[in-house]
Amino acid sequence: MRSASWHARIACGNEVGAGFLVAGHRVLTCAHVVRGSGRAAVTVSFPHARELGELSASVVVHGGWAGDAADPGDVAVLELDRRVPLDPAAFAAPDVAYTDPYPRLVAYGFPEGYDEGTLAEYQAVSGQLIAGEWLELVAWHGHGQPLVAGFSGAAATLPDGRVVGMVTAASGTPDVRKGRMLPLDVMARYWPELGELVPTPGHRDDARRRLYALLRRAAEVGRVCDPNRLYVDAVGAFGPPLPTDGFPTLGAAAAYVQWEVPDPEAVDRFADRLGELLDGVGASGPPAAPTAPAPGPASASASASASASASASGSASAAWSPVVVEIDHSGAGPDQVTVEVSAYRDGRRRPVGTRRLPRTGVRAYVQGRIDEAVAQLAPDADELVTFVLPREWLNEAVAHWECGAEDSTPLGCAYPLVVTDRARHRSGRLRHQLRKKWRKLDLSGRGTEVHRVECGTRERPPSLRKRLWDGDAGLAGYAVPPATARQHFEVGLTVPVPVLLWPRTGCACDWHEDPPRAPAGEPPCPGSAFLDRLADSLAEVPAAELPRHVLSLRLAADAADEPDRHWARDLQLLWDDPRCFPETTASLHSPVA
Repeated sequence: MRSASWHARIACGNEVGAGFLVAGHRVLTCAHVVRGSGRAAVTVSFPHARELGELSASVVVHGGWAGDAADPGDVAVLELDRRVPLDPAAFAAPDVAYTDPYPRLVAYGFPEGYDEGTLAEYQAVSGQLIAGEWLELVAWHGHGQPLVAGFSGAAATLPDGRVVGMVTAASGTPDVRKGRMLPLDVMARYWPELGELVPTPGHRDDARRRLYALLRRAAEVGRVCDPNRLYVDAVGAFGPPLPTDGFPTLGAAAAYVQWEVPDPEAVDRFADRLGELLDGVGASGPPAAPTAPAPGPASASASASASASASASGSASAAWSPVVVEIDHSGAGPDQVTVEVSAYRDGRRRPVGTRRLPRTGVRAYVQGRIDEAVAQLAPDADELVTFVLPREWLNEAVAHWECGAEDSTPLGCAYPLVVTDRARHRSGRLRHQLRKKWRKLDLSGRGTEVHRVECGTRERPPSLRKRLWDGDAGLAGYAVPPATARQHFEVGLTVPVPVLLWPRTGCACDWHEDPPRAPAGEPPCPGSAFLDRLADSLAEVPAAELPRHVLSLRLAADAADEPDRHWARDLQLLWDDPRCFPETTASLHSPVA
């Protein structure tokens, strides 16, 4: 049997409990044992190493325990004021505690009158967790030391001294000899670093140690990796789904892979991907995108440079990883639509959810699914939220929809966001022609010329079609929204112009005047002014970079002193690159029988 010198006595004000050394200066105990640490000193002593005396300690990790006996997270990590020359506790796999025949578990506690400590013998009742948190314990014999105050925080050990859990509920009496303990895998939810110390069924020890070495390296260099995407990357398409609330940290995601994912290779995949990111190598996606710059000539130049570099090595726009929100008529009535949310990764579409809804319910459903879809992307992918809409929805203010009930950020200020026409998105002719147009745009490496469709234009739609074809247009800018210039807008949708831009709220000019006239006292023509600002803003921005550039414009408009008066406030971007969708889009299925 190993030395028992790692058993610790914890004192905090009037509270006395137990704990156990897990590293040269770290001790685990219950959060309720040190609940008074804000008012009273915490001291730690080791009964088997009395020569060390009492050591001061501070709480460095708190599991979130809220104060009641039935509250979860009753875990605290103490940091000693100096390292101690003692061997820390050793750990067994958590399931050993409840593998039939259930073994005897020994707890070393410090009830009143036993400053030197005493032992209690218990065993788990079952492997079934109480409220997803605790294992229930019963006395090994009908006599002996009950679990009373002073045992909280004690390690529950096997006869050979290896730790399998921690006693948290010390409520035994001479007549009722029961208690509760937190098993190691539950403790690791609140302190993920514990996972490095604990053997995990199905996972190799060397893989576990490598994983935690990489987590320490990530913390040291301050590299930010999305834990949710990294988890999805590790478990694959058929692994356990991402938990509803996701993971707040890389450590939490790693612990979940370690404890909850049965695939023995998942830890290796998580470590491999994290290592690639730390080394600056993206094996399954493009390099992480730079932060969107503030709008203006300098940011446009930066965008152009970034795109030129991307074009030199391949398709810049095809590097986007779309999250697709596809809306179509359901066939169940004029107000009913089918909404499908999916994510594209490695050239494949990953469905996230499909629902038939009334139009009024679409926004809330989409808000609840976009985060889930983004988590399906590769960890370093450039996300692009794409709304594939029926033609009459193209002017919908999707960029102004809030991210969620508890996050009022507009979607267009949280992601690069574009729309496209559903019929155009499914047209084989246009997809083929648009691919050729994008290749020309990539090779040019230039900014995007705005082919203007003016407010009140007298140009006939066939003439506009010829102009856009002959001019090899990459972008058509409209001074008014689609409903105001319906025929001209439909021309833009049915020729291979990759990008259309327009103001959602339009112009107050009289469309039938020639030339168009603004109301008295207004600027000459707000629609023409919009196109002027648009042309200036996009002069040096390649088409592939427009989603990111428009994100920066939306952020600037949202931050303006008078957002509603900013020229880009209601900017709508139709951006269409079929190479972002290498798999032919499947038809939305109708739930109507």
